[in-house]
Amino acid sequence: MNWNEEAEQILQERFGGDNEMALATCRGNVPSVRTVNATYWEGSFYIITYGLSRKMEEIRDNPTVALSGEWFTCHGTAESLGWFGREENKALAAHLRQVFASWIDNGHNDFSDENTIILQVRVTDAVLLSHGRRFEK
Repeated sequence: MNWNEEAEQILQERFGGDNEMALATCRGNVPSVRTVNATYWEGSFYIITYGLSRKMEEIRDNPTVALSGEWFTCHGTAESLGWFGREENKALAAHLRQVFASWIDNGHNDFSDENTIILQVRVTDAVLLSHGRRFEK
């Protein structure tokens, strides 16, 4: 089945909250994968991460990434939206605080550090499985 409003609704219902997903990057011919907390909102996935991490180094070299979780896999273009506390990120940061409320203030993140960033992944192609149906984008 081609991607449609139903697929988008399933994606929002399934991934609109706090989700652990596999994020894959690649430097040269060496892939790396790690588990991240991600949420789907307004057509993209969002992740809070550290701007000086190896994953961000790899994304700067090659912004094409893959995400996978709960009968869904996609490729996308990853981009740092900059510091979590930037004025331009205010509405998104408020949304992420709500979605990630169970852990966001557990001390793992330093929101005064300008290297604590929001990573956006814009989906370029995807496969979503739901109740025996396959949706492709």
